[in-house]
Amino acid sequence: MKMFKAKMVAGVLAASLLAPVAGMANELILPSLDYRTGPYAPGGIPYANGYADYFALLNERDGGINGVMAKVVPCETGYNTKKGVECYEKTKDIGSGALAYLPLSTGITYQLIPKVTQDKIPLVTIGYGRTSVSNGKVFEYVFNPPATYWDGATVAVKHVIDTEGGADKLKGKKIALVYHNSAYGKEPIRTLEKLSEQLGFELTLLPVDHPGQEQKATWLQIRRGRPDWVFMWGWGVMNQVAIKEAASIRFPMEKFVGVWWSGGENDVLPAGDDAHGYKAVNFVNVGADFPLHKDIKTYVYGKGKAVDADFESRIGETHYNRGVYAGVLVAEAIRKAMEIHGTDQVTAEMVKDGFEHLEISADKWAELGLAGFTGPVNVTCADHRGPSSIAVQQWDAKAKKWAIISDFVEPMDDVTAPLIKADSEAYAKENGITERACN
Repeated sequence: MKMFKAKMVAGVLAASLLAPVAGMANELILPSLDYRTGPYAPGGIPYANGYADYFALLNERDGGINGVMAKVVPCETGYNTKKGVECYEKTKDIGSGALAYLPLSTGITYQLIPKVTQDKIPLVTIGYGRTSVSNGKVFEYVFNPPATYWDGATVAVKHVIDTEGGADKLKGKKIALVYHNSAYGKEPIRTLEKLSEQLGFELTLLPVDHPGQEQKATWLQIRRGRPDWVFMWGWGVMNQVAIKEAASIRFPMEKFVGVWWSGGENDVLPAGDDAHGYKAVNFVNVGADFPLHKDIKTYVYGKGKAVDADFESRIGETHYNRGVYAGVLVAEAIRKAMEIHGTDQVTAEMVKDGFEHLEISADKWAELGLAGFTGPVNVTCADHRGPSSIAVQQWDAKAKKWAIISDFVEPMDDVTAPLIKADSEAYAKENGITERACN
């Protein structure tokens, strides 16, 4: 029944995309590359709902952004790179033109980087994509606040250091990485290999092919190798299966740490009590105990404006909160673009300027109804990531909820900065890009 409803919602949204929309020229066009169907829908649905609900809230409560209504235009990708590129081409010229893209897929991101650079449309990859786009001197139209996969890898290792009692205790330890065998899953490998060299732990790489439903051999290898810790870069059904398999070999959940895309409610609930103690890194807080969530319930669900009316009880899930976070960043970049250029009819290139001057302080997060939700945002021309802070969350199977169990800490920029410099410079050389000057 849930899958039927997801397909029905996706079908309605697709139909609305193809239908002519009156007045779009006077709206802020925001394509949403969704995936509400297929093996990755468990993560795609809450994220898409969080993103759409935030703009519905701004429209209903505030009359849009500075009086201009936002139009979220969904396009179903099924987490398929080819379909994602097709969605981009189909939606970029709607109305007055798309203002920003959030592909929610590293594979789609890699394909869209040259396209958005040519079309001068911001590509916003929050917590995913190509890490080195944080170098704004090379990647002018791509942004990745507040954390990258390389950052997530360093904070996972920091957690191991804290738990084991010091960096020196990692020498001789074994860490296995179970990863989605795709561009996404491979992202942290370079950083973990570097940390393995520096700290002396043994790194084992265990790829899992799409969609990740068959992992018996992987976990048999873990049982034989007996790693001290397991990290996971998974997505969709792969996460559910991995947690069940870890439980089946009695791997200690408190030493099993996923990236943020492996830290959703749908990842742990299927395993029941066996998932208790599983951990994941995260760059936003958990739960729905924020004034903004109350406003969403009142103005969006209370007024029948949600794209998925049955989702109200799930507001505050981890992936939903990341969708809300994405909505805030895009909305505030648009607002900043209006301020910089003195017009409420902004273009995509103006919104790029908004992103390069985007600042959201702790006081501003509180003003938005999200005090303590996440760290400050400060994106510049040269730094398209800005400050980063990441915490560790842990699943409580009895309470059926996540809890933040650590401070929000900075990643190891001293480890990743040289890698980012090398990767971005190699990309620039390969593509004939001259680094721009940033004042």
